[in-house]
Amino acid sequence: MLNLPIVMFHYLLAFSLILFAQTAEPSILTPQTGQTLRGQVQITGNLDVDNFSSAELAFAYSASNPADNFAWFAIQTFSQPAKDSAIAVWDTTLLTDGDYTLRLRVNFLDGTLRDILVSDLKIRNDVPLPTETHTATATLTLTPDILIPTSTPTRLPEVTTPIFPSPIPLPTNPASLTVPALYSTFGRGALIAFVLFVLFSLLLRLRRN
Repeated sequence: MLNLPIVMFHYLLAFSLILFAQTAEPSILTPQTGQTLRGQVQITGNLDVDNFSSAELAFAYSASNPADNFAWFAIQTFSQPAKDSAIAVWDTTLLTDGDYTLRLRVNFLDGTLRDILVSDLKIRNDVPLPTETHTATATLTLTPDILIPTSTPTRLPEVTTPIFPSPIPLPTNPASLTVPALYSTFGRGALIAFVLFVLFSLLLRLRRN
C-alpha cells in the first residue's frame, strides 16, 4: 500500500516543475494559430522570465516576410515583465480584413532574443457572424379515440321546415298621383284660367264703353 504523504509530495513536485517550466519560457497562449478574430482581442501569454530586458508585441501581414523587420507593426512594448497572463489588447477594427501573424519578441540581458510567432490569424470584422438556423420539428399530437356506445342508437329529432305566410298586398295610396290625373288637373286649370281671362277682357271693354 502506497504512503499517501509520499504520493501527494510526488504530485506537488510534478506540478511545481510544470509551473516552473511554463513561467521559465516566454509564450503566447491566446490567440492561437488559425483563429478568427474580431474587435478588441485580448492577448494572453507569459513574460515573467529570467534575465528579462525588454519585449515587443507586433503584427505583420501574412503575405510579408516575417524576417523583415520593416514588415512588423508594434502593438505594445514592455520595459518590465508582465506579471499577469493578459499582456495586451489588440484593436483589430483598425485593420483591413485578412490573414496576419503575431510576434512576441523578448530581449534578454545577455543580448540574446527569442521570437514567439502565432501565424494564420484571420481578422474578419467586415464579415457578418453566422446565424444559427433552427430546424422546425413537426409535433405529432395523438387524439384519443372516442368510443360511441352501440347499445341503443340515439334518434335525432326530425327537422321541420318552417312555413311562412304569403305576403298580403298593401292598399293603394289615395294620395298618390298618376300621370293621367296630372294631365287632367293641368287641363282643367288651363280651361278655368282661359275663361277668367275672357271674362276679365269683357269687363274691361264694358267699362270703357
